[in-house]
Amino acid sequence: MDMNELFNIGASLLKNKLGQNEGVLGEALSSILRNKEGGLDLSTITSALQNGNLGSIASSWIGSGENASIDANGVKELLGDEKINTFAKKLGIDSDTAADALKDVLPNMVDKATPNGDDMLANLGGLDGIMKMAGKFF
Repeated sequence: MDMNELFNIGASLLKNKLGQNEGVLGEALSSILRNKEGGLDLSTITSALQNGNLGSIASSWIGSGENASIDANGVKELLGDEKINTFAKKLGIDSDTAADALKDVLPNMVDKATPNGDDMLANLGGLDGIMKMAGKFF
């Protein structure tokens, strides 16, 4: 899937929650979720695999099964306060509202970015491979 299309999907989902302009929402999402190569920053998501309950939630988004839900506190833990605050500031909302809005968007975006999640997991050496890859970022 094209990353711009993915961010447009995320912006559309956010518009339903926040009622703001999709272009502004897409830019705000992009500012916190794009990696240096322009794609979705899956390293942040995969690094969560090292973190107990949050790991099982994130892996469900990558896998081909049903996406587990996440609450606003989980979003804050997953992305970190800095990214949540950046997102909130760009939209003129508070960080709690931002995290609450992102809780429904993140699972959908990661799921759509990894349509063959099981294949991706296998290509990266399973969960152990992803954990090793995530460890390189820290």
